[in-house]
Amino acid sequence: MAVQYEVAFSASVRGAGVVAGGPYYCAAGSALNAAICMGQVPAMPPAAPLMVAAARGFATAGQIDPLEHLRAHRVHVFRGTRDSVVRAPAVDALVAFYRALGVAGEALQYVNALPAGHALITADYGNDCEANAAPYISHCTVDGVGYDQAGAILQQVFGALNAPARDPAGELRAFDQAEFGADAARMAGEGYVYVPRSCAGGAACALLIAFHGCAQSARSVGDRFYAHAGFNRWADSNDLIVLYPQVDASLLNPQGCWDWFGYTGPAYATRRGPQLVAVRAMAERLVGRR
Repeated sequence: MAVQYEVAFSASVRGAGVVAGGPYYCAAGSALNAAICMGQVPAMPPAAPLMVAAARGFATAGQIDPLEHLRAHRVHVFRGTRDSVVRAPAVDALVAFYRALGVAGEALQYVNALPAGHALITADYGNDCEANAAPYISHCTVDGVGYDQAGAILQQVFGALNAPARDPAGELRAFDQAEFGADAARMAGEGYVYVPRSCAGGAACALLIAFHGCAQSARSVGDRFYAHAGFNRWADSNDLIVLYPQVDASLLNPQGCWDWFGYTGPAYATRRGPQLVAVRAMAERLVGRR
């Protein structure tokens, strides 16, 4: 979902951090393509050129922002070598997608050698590194030091940052997502936002939108993602608001995933996609544009 939001609204986004994700519009609106998009079908990896062509078609039709904006983005992509859910062909295709659209050199960081399972990685919280299990947050070490994935993502996108706070002192707020069209978007009733004291006091703050993974909403894992993924510590010391929108499991979405295969309708990957519209409205409220 981070990729979909970034591509659809590339003019107002500076980059993305993608953990175990495939390329934009990979499923082409059909859940039947899900296994391919997760790299699980032998000898049938996602075809990045097809996704590039789809994105160019949407851009030409004015359904997403011009793709030229992506060339100025900074992107962090991560794949654990023990990930049994989203396999290497899917994430490799995402990297190929970015490169084809001009995200190159140091602007595109691909971390793919850590023996991690399917999870967001922290320095000291969650499952053992190789786990492929709920809450899909694991702790890993590199050369004896805990791997801080939140910090790796944020520093790739924003550049050099202040060291993270030891104990976040900001406010974690719940809010009603219905005001932003969550019902039509098949989203959860409640979302969360972390607001550092500096931001609450009027400082000019940047915004991070942290999309949870499948089966990782608050209904599924409690506060483990929005309170313990590591982003709030960095936000506290760097004037950064963190938005944690939420999607719960449903009949059309049994795994509680963001819509990357079309369960909210055919426009799901464009600026008219119900979930993208809702999250965009949340973002604009937080940065004072509505």
